[in-house]
Formats: sequence, structure tokens, C-alpha cells
Amino acid sequence: MAKIQPVILAGGTGSRLWPLSRELYPKQLLQLIDETSLLQTTVLRISLLDEVLAPLLVVGEEHRFITKRQLESLALGEDSVILLEPVARNTAPAVCGAVEYCASVQDEETILLVLPADHLILRKDAFQQAVLDAVKLAEEGKIVTFGIEPQHPETGYGYIEQGEGSAVKSFREKPDFDTAKSYIEQGNYYWNSGMFAFSIKTFRTEMDKYAPEILSSMRESVLRGRRDGSFFRLDKEAMSSSPDDSLDYALMERTACAAVVAADLDWSDIGSWHALWEVSEKDESGNVVQGDVLMEDTKNCLIRSEDTLVATVGLEDTLVVETSDAVLVAPLSRSQDVKKIVTKLKKSSRGEFKLHRTVHRPWGSYTVLEQHERYQIKRISVIPGSKLSLQMHHHRHEHWVVVSGTARITNGDEVFLLFENQSTYIPAGVNHRLENPGVIDLELIEVQNGSYLGEDDIVRFEDEYGREEE
Repeated sequence: MAKIQPVILAGGTGSRLWPLSRELYPKQLLQLIDETSLLQTTVLRISLLDEVLAPLLVVGEEHRFITKRQLESLALGEDSVILLEPVARNTAPAVCGAVEYCASVQDEETILLVLPADHLILRKDAFQQAVLDAVKLAEEGKIVTFGIEPQHPETGYGYIEQGEGSAVKSFREKPDFDTAKSYIEQGNYYWNSGMFAFSIKTFRTEMDKYAPEILSSMRESVLRGRRDGSFFRLDKEAMSSSPDDSLDYALMERTACAAVVAADLDWSDIGSWHALWEVSEKDESGNVVQGDVLMEDTKNCLIRSEDTLVATVGLEDTLVVETSDAVLVAPLSRSQDVKKIVTKLKKSSRGEFKLHRTVHRPWGSYTVLEQHERYQIKRISVIPGSKLSLQMHHHRHEHWVVVSGTARITNGDEVFLLFENQSTYIPAGVNHRLENPGVIDLELIEVQNGSYLGEDDIVRFEDEYGREEE
């Protein structure tokens, strides 16, 4: 059997899972079912396959560090490469970029297994068998898509119509309920999972026939890209010239090589809060509950508390999600419409669509505790051995108080250590840096004050993470 190169597509924002999923902390990075994120669960799933290479991850530039940290925490991805997309260009350019990168380091007969990072698959044995079946077809020159055996008429998924044998007869867009019901009754329609298997050679040949502009742009993006540690940065100018198409539209609906492997995987793309409620463990009243929650006469609800107590009385079929800066309440049946709220947040330029109050950085994280016009209070956490950039601010002054751990401080020309309950003051215009030389997390409180407190008031002089140019 040919070698299998997993490609994990970890872009996207999961806007229907707002307020938990945000643009800079999307659903694939969230722990929705257990103590691992959906991305980590995907990596663990493919590690069970035979003849599998270290995964290649395709992520947005802004998600690179938290993705890397989650991958490293599994101790499975030491040889993994993270392919960075400088712009969002849908699944066809993303996959094509991954193929072109793999073509530069792998044999053209290598089979690529393309998997979204945000899917839940409970039947791991069935998944392994489906991959074996797909790889066999891919070795025969097919571009294989995985069709999920439908459990009910579903209007939120596209469908694959199977022809003779494993051939794909057609792809169908998301149907209305009656059409979805008719698909189920016919018995040869499957949910379109967005998972694929193909050889590098076959994919490049077929893309050259049906989507040459995408192939050319992404080939150039890889040729002009550059390696940066475990990251590979695709060239922005070349990728920006690529058409913005899905892989289904650009290739799968046109190629004569399309094949389908039908599989009963106990699968969900967790595309909404209702979908999460369906796959989650429920109490005796049908509720899915997480966090500090008190309920009275509450049935068939999803209630999630991230930051404070949530109490419910007399609720049925309702969604309640609380985070530190937002609360969502809606009928579970309307969970697909959460995306409309995110659209309104974007139009009104509100930050809640993009960031949580806790923001992850390559060195750790910070949490905004209080924010006002001329002052802001943050809790900063720096992981052992990490350091912030050597930087300066034009408009804000900063006061640092160590809560726990040890801090090495650069404050102008001075370099010194601070311990628990010690503090320092950094005036605007002074170069400064924060490091954690210890073996436990460094926690400190930062009080900022000044005429402008935006995160873009940072001038970086040295940075271990390549952010001087950002």
C-alpha cells in the first residue's frame, strides 16, 4: 500500500458556534466534547492508521501559534509541517497548495488523505476501514470522496449521488426537507463529508484539466513560499491571484475520476449548537450541560457556562451559552441562525465576533479583566522558557505586578528579576521585554493607562516568533 500523507484543513471560523467560536479562536481549536480540541481529536484519529506520515496542517496565518501548541501537546506531531494561508481562498486553493507542497517533498504516487479539522467521528474502526477502501481506489487513479450514510433527512448538508459501483453520479446542494427525504428513500444518496483521498499525480492531472488557474496560482505560491521552522508560508501575492472556489465546484463536479466510499462513521461536522446537542451525552431530562449551571424544570436544552453561574427555570428546547463577554439565548431549532448575529457584529465593527477576552499568543495568553477609555487591566500568563518581544509603546504606560512565578524584566537599560508580589513601572516610549526563566507559568497583572490602548500600538524590535514585520 502506498504511503498516506494526511492533510488536515484547519481554517474557517465556525460562526454558528458563536459566542464560543470566534474568528481568532475557531471551533476546531475548542474543547467541545471532551478534554481535547476537535483538531487534536483529528490528529489522534489519523495516528491510528498504518503507513501514515506526519500530518500536514493547513491553517490561517492568525491561528498558527495556538495550532502549533495544540499539536505539540499531543507529542505526536514533531515532524509535522503547518502550511500557512496568507489569505482565505476556500477549499480548492487550500487543498491545491497542500498538494503542491507535498509534491515538492513526496513521491507523486503518495496518497493524500484530506480531512477537515472540525469533524467528530465516533466509530474509529469504521473510519480506518473507510480509509483503506479509499486508498485502494486512489491507487487506481480515482479521486475519492467519503459519503456518510445518512441517519435522517438533513437539510444542512450537501449530498452525493452514487452511480454504478463506486462512481459518483452527481453532487447535490443542500436540499429542502422533502427533497432530503426523497434522497433517503432512494438509498443511493450520502451526506457529503468534505473528506477526500487521491494520489498527487491524479490530482494534479485533473486540476490541470478543470481548474488550471487555481493549480498555477498555488504552484507559484509554493515555489515562492518559504520555510520558517515548522511553518511553511505560502506566498501571499500568488495565492491572492487564485480563484476562490470549493473543491467540489472546481474539480469534483467535473472530473470523471470521482469515486465515493460509503461509510457509517457516527459522523458530525458539529456545524451548529443543535448538532453539538445531538452528539453530546445528555442527562435524564435531555439536557447537555457544561460549567457552573443550576436548573429547575429544564428539559432538552444545551446550557454552557464558561465564566459565571447560569441558572434556568422552566426552559425547554433552548440554547444558552455564556462567555465572559457575551451571552447567547435561542431556541435550539434556530441554532443555524446564530450566524446572522455574527454578521451583525461584523457590520457594527464590534470585537466580539473576533476575539475572546482571553487572547492566545505564542508565549502564552492575556485576559482583559477591565477596560475603560483611558485604562485597561490584563492578566498575563507566560509559559516557562518563553519571552515576549522587545517592544515599545507610543501612547500607553504599563504597571506590572507579579502574582506567581519569576519574571525577567527588560526595562530600558536595566535587566532584573521580579518575584511574587513585586512590581515595576514602564513609561511610554521605553523599550521593554517580559520573560519567564522559571519552570512554572508566570502570572502577572498589567495595568495600562494612556491616551490610546489598542494592540496596534506596539513597535517590535526583536521577536522570536517572526512578528517584527506584522
